[in-house]
Amino acid sequence: MSVLVHEERISKLKTLDNPTSKELRGRAESGTRSFRTAWMELAQPLYSIWRDKLYEYWGYEKFADYAERELGLKKSMALKLVKTYCFIEQQEPQYLKKETVEATAPASLPEMDAFHVLRLARGKKELTKQDYAEIRRQVVDKGKSAALVRKDLTALIKERKVVDPDEEREKRSIAAIRRILNAIRSFHKDAQTLKLVKADIVQKTEGLAKELEGLL
Repeated sequence: MSVLVHEERISKLKTLDNPTSKELRGRAESGTRSFRTAWMELAQPLYSIWRDKLYEYWGYEKFADYAERELGLKKSMALKLVKTYCFIEQQEPQYLKKETVEATAPASLPEMDAFHVLRLARGKKELTKQDYAEIRRQVVDKGKSAALVRKDLTALIKERKVVDPDEEREKRSIAAIRRILNAIRSFHKDAQTLKLVKADIVQKTEGLAKELEGLL
């Protein structure tokens, strides 16, 4: 980059450093905060309706029926909103306060799905307190995306899961039997259709297949 081009670029950037550009930057940050926390405006009343069973007063037997028919929300989404909000209220109540949201950098504000994954992590018996603390740090302190947090959680659970040798041996045996059974069924079908072997051999393969099925 030549000196002239560099100076022109610096001059252009300086012209952008004015009250209007600062206002736009502030609005972008404020908008990001609102975008990341907007779901709570729906989750809070939903949680109260679910907790107090207010939907029954409105003629609905189930919360899911109310959410789907009156709000157009699928059962899975409605319950996800309720459970995630409940988790935040109990475990991370600071994020229900406006001061916390405004004091947190937009990029570090946890998204709803990340809180959802954190809630699931808390219920995993395979995880240690240190494991959960690390997952929480990634969500609460760093605002890590739900996809990455979920990936980390899956890896941790797999790492911490205790493997039962007998159970693993049984799984491998069943898998091997299934492979053999599929091969025998395929051979039996071809043998019948194409008449590859004598009828008594076909019958024997059928009997063997039934014996293997009994082991599953």
